[in-house]
Amino acid sequence: MPDDRERIAIIGAGHNGLITAFYLAKAGFAPIVLERAAVAGGSAVTEEIHPGFQCPVLFDTPGPLLPQIVKDTKLDERKLFAEEDLQMTVLHPDGKRLRIFSDPNRTGAELLSFSPHDARKFPEFHVTLQSLGRALAPLLSTTPPDIDHPDFHDWTNLGRFGMRFKKLDRKDAYRLLRWGPMPVADLVSEWFETETLQAAVAGYGIFGMSAGPRSAGTAAGVLIQAALGTPAPIWHGGIGVLTQALTKAAIASGAQIRTAAKVIRIVVKNREARGVLLEGGEEIAARAVVSNADPQQTFLKLIDATELDPGFVSKMQSYRTLGAVAKVNLALSELPACAESAQIQIGPDVDYLERAFDAAKYGEFSPNPFLRMTVPSVWDGSLAPKDKHVMSIFVQYAPYRLKSGNWDSRREQLGDVVVKTLSAYAPGLDKLILNRQILTPVDIERRFGMSGGHIFHGEHALDQLFVFRPLLGWARYRTPVKGLYLCGSGTHPGGGITGAPGLNASREILRDL
Repeated sequence: MPDDRERIAIIGAGHNGLITAFYLAKAGFAPIVLERAAVAGGSAVTEEIHPGFQCPVLFDTPGPLLPQIVKDTKLDERKLFAEEDLQMTVLHPDGKRLRIFSDPNRTGAELLSFSPHDARKFPEFHVTLQSLGRALAPLLSTTPPDIDHPDFHDWTNLGRFGMRFKKLDRKDAYRLLRWGPMPVADLVSEWFETETLQAAVAGYGIFGMSAGPRSAGTAAGVLIQAALGTPAPIWHGGIGVLTQALTKAAIASGAQIRTAAKVIRIVVKNREARGVLLEGGEEIAARAVVSNADPQQTFLKLIDATELDPGFVSKMQSYRTLGAVAKVNLALSELPACAESAQIQIGPDVDYLERAFDAAKYGEFSPNPFLRMTVPSVWDGSLAPKDKHVMSIFVQYAPYRLKSGNWDSRREQLGDVVVKTLSAYAPGLDKLILNRQILTPVDIERRFGMSGGHIFHGEHALDQLFVFRPLLGWARYRTPVKGLYLCGSGTHPGGGITGAPGLNASREILRDL
């Protein structure tokens, strides 16, 4: 058994916690990852939703993972995933559909029947996004600078970004500065005239957000996606295969993983983290504690308020974490006609997306929701019996707080709305449903411990990104409590299955230790 001088307690075996454990173990420390659920994986797990039907419970595709993580954990050697050329199909009520490929020229050819103008503009737009993405990509794996006292690493990182920015031509440099604060609706209308294409691109800006396409700053989501670069791959066996592989990599490097081990308190003495207390009374001493929980869970529930400055607590209470995303998973008796690409979108134009958001602004879920879905059993037959399938559906917008009633009484109503919407675009789909699993924002909070049911551990708004994530002055994975660190999606660069928060946090922890 390692002594306390080498042990590092990590709260939560989600992908970022596992990645942090992997890198700390490789460096010679003894991380112990404590997961309250019965299996490791956090919000990226696959489970049975009907006898013989396995479906991703919450997240169904990675962000994608940073290439460095894929290489270091040797995931690329295990042939667990594959690239898919057809990236998205956007459905339209008139039966026509727009297909978007990873190859921009194929997408351009697809657009010829919609708009010759957009067929020409889309490849240009793709090249522009690639250019901006290359400039931004290093920031994803960079620790945000200390604004008041920048050190050598801060100046070096900022200098590297400055050189990349300088390499942009004048037009792209202007676009990078201008696009971030823009509403994504304005961005897409400047480039394209086809409403379905506008909605497809706008969807990247609002996915997971409590914001509509006409909300300021939503174009930043498109830039973040561009910085991630390669399209999200398809995982054979569902997203749970990824976290299982990360679990094995962490254990092989020397980490210990304990499931059914719920942390109820971070032990703090003299404003220094000394370990954690588990439900049941067991106390685990550690040299450092790393929380993969969201910032509000960490500071407002796991630490006694007397250990924190009142001003810090007040700011943390104002950190915005009210989610607007629900999840519906379906077991289907056969393949629906709409299932042909890695992702399927119901949200045919920007006005549709904005109206869906309007309902949530006033405490209701939309009767015509914005849906992003996958049918993972198309690529992996092991997820369902022969010729049967599972469908994984993200539903926007579904506010955490309802104006009328509550989610326990209205959960099935939401499921009915989703099925009705799907059936309007894919006639007969309602007759294929064998069973359904519905997770409201409240369910997401209860099951995964995400404050407000926010799938990204907090809004991806400009005032909650980079040096502001989670709070200005505390964006470097360290906290006001000595020896306590954050490694989850509530830190830079944010949510999704990229692994960047875990990679970045491990680097800063090792610098301190």
